[in-house]
Amino acid sequence: EEVQSFFPKYNIGIMSSDNANTTNKIKKIIDDFENNIKKLNIVLPNAPAPVGSYVATKISGKLLFISGQISINDKGELIKGKLGKELNTEDGYEAAKRCALSIIAQAKKGCSNDLNKIKSCVKLTGFVNSTDSFIEQPKVINGASDLIASVFGNSGMHTRAAISTNSL
Repeated sequence: EEVQSFFPKYNIGIMSSDNANTTNKIKKIIDDFENNIKKLNIVLPNAPAPVGSYVATKISGKLLFISGQISINDKGELIKGKLGKELNTEDGYEAAKRCALSIIAQAKKGCSNDLNKIKSCVKLTGFVNSTDSFIEQPKVINGASDLIASVFGNSGMHTRAAISTNSL
C-alpha cells in the first residue's frame, strides 16, 4: 500500500522497503532536516523537563504533541515584555523564532533525538502577550512559522492560530 507524504521539493509516495531507490531518496530528503539546522547555524537550546504537572511531549498514534514553550534568549534568559508596550513587532518576531527553537528541541527529544522521525508539522498555536491595541499577532508568530519552514521545508508548512493574550 502506498502512503502519500510531502517532503521538501518532492511529493514522494513511501513504498515498501524493497524499493531501494525510493528509500534512498526519502532518507536523503529527511537527512536535510539536520543539515538545514547546520546550514542555518542554528543551535538548539536544551529541551528541559517541565516544571509543572504535565509532560513536555506526548506521542499518540503517529502524532507528537508538544506542550507550550516559552521564548528564551541565547543566554538562557526569559524574554520579557508586552507587545505594543515594551516590545515592538520585530522584537516579537525574534522572540517567536526563539520559541520555535524550543519547539524543535522538544520535538527532537520527544523523537529520541532523531528528527528523521518527523514527517510533517500539522499545527502551530502561538500566544502573544500583547496590549489590547496591538493587532500584529500574525506577524509576530510568523517568526516561529518561518523558522520551522526553514528547517523542515514543505514538511514544516502547517496550519496556525495567532492568539492575543493579556498575560503569559
